[in-house]
Amino acid sequence: MTHSTTIAPFARTTAILLLATLGSVAAQAQQKLVPAQSEIAFVTKQMGVPVEGHFKKFDAQIAFDPAKPQTGKIAFTVDIASATLGSPETDSELPKSEWFNTAKFPQATFQSSSIKALGGGKFEVAGKLAIKGASQDTVVPFTLTQTGTTTTANGTFTLKRLAYKIGEKEWADTSMVADDVQVKFKLALTGVGKF
Repeated sequence: MTHSTTIAPFARTTAILLLATLGSVAAQAQQKLVPAQSEIAFVTKQMGVPVEGHFKKFDAQIAFDPAKPQTGKIAFTVDIASATLGSPETDSELPKSEWFNTAKFPQATFQSSSIKALGGGKFEVAGKLAIKGASQDTVVPFTLTQTGTTTTANGTFTLKRLAYKIGEKEWADTSMVADDVQVKFKLALTGVGKF
């Protein structure tokens, strides 16, 4: 047996494994967020009155198979400076150090650690949510629906703003601005398999 005949099967096997891996990565890489059809909103209460805002810029890296959710990964990035409450006066306050401190912490991130199916198109993703230098374990429920080639994930969860130091100093008074902030999202995705 020559040296070249023992290397050939090894090289062929390595090439097949490499192609299979690249094919898997390529399939996952085809999952894309459609920003124009997606939104992230937040609702807080100021002196008992609900106030809604939203983020204009965000992105996601998703590798998710609804048939095998436990193998999925979700990473999310939100441009915090894109937050708006719809009022120029209020919006000019949000980037300041007492609130989001966007000069020092320009992004919020979420990195999944596990995803599980709850049945009926409902799922739950657990992971770390990092905002303004603080990181908290967070569980986010969501529901998937499909229309044509678009899959939409809808969900709502509540976070405690003071755990992330959002609204410091005099703004830490929860009688003025509630500690609970409801986050609502609708994420349109392409490339997700049928379920």
